[in-house]
Amino acid sequence: MRLPGDPAAMPAAARPTHAERVRSILAAAHSMTVVTDGVRSEVRHLDGSDVLGRLHLHPAPPAAGHPFSALTDERPAIRLEFTDIAPTPVRDRVRARVTVLGRLLTPYADEESEPGATTCVEYGQAILETAEGTSYIGLDELDEAWPDPLAPYEAGMLTHLLDDHPELVTLLLRLVRPAPSHALVRALPLALDRYGITLRLEERRGHTDVRLPFPSPLDDVEQSGAQIQALLSAARRRSHPNSLPA
Repeated sequence: MRLPGDPAAMPAAARPTHAERVRSILAAAHSMTVVTDGVRSEVRHLDGSDVLGRLHLHPAPPAAGHPFSALTDERPAIRLEFTDIAPTPVRDRVRARVTVLGRLLTPYADEESEPGATTCVEYGQAILETAEGTSYIGLDELDEAWPDPLAPYEAGMLTHLLDDHPELVTLLLRLVRPAPSHALVRALPLALDRYGITLRLEERRGHTDVRLPFPSPLDDVEQSGAQIQALLSAARRRSHPNSLPA
């Protein structure tokens, strides 16, 4: 039972699904590695444009009984590799790795040599690797998921928070339960999505990631200001001191 004047309990820490995470990484990627015919090519000019705007993903034919199923293994394999790196200087900056596997239905179109061209790919699977483990995403899951509305803006928003308003990061520590220990060396913003903000609490040995959920998920980046302010207001109502060194 909450007594009058007590701060409201934080909502459950909702988070993106694995498919949403993959879609967001693809939407915000600035580079990728493409492997075809055993040759690795680095593509560094994506500029945060959704990779799926350049790739048309098609379902694989049935394993048997389909007139073209025997041709599947003869098509060149393609492997797309993405690395999701935290925009802030946290320890272990790699947040996730995504690998998309498939077979080429049309020749791979390099954006540098063929601007605006698209490539048709018979989709195999997407593999998401994070600190929590490895997940495999099918085409139906990927088709139903949407990129996070904050994905294209996340890096700029987090670096702005850290560079221009570091005191607000310290303030958000009041929402962390249990309270940070005296071993805490520093706290940095690690991730931002439609469900909330994640802080990385770095201690002398190791670190812990803590999600601070928004009161409700965002549908648009324009809603982010009000939701972040709601978190800050909740933090100001909390009284425990943080454990960061002065």
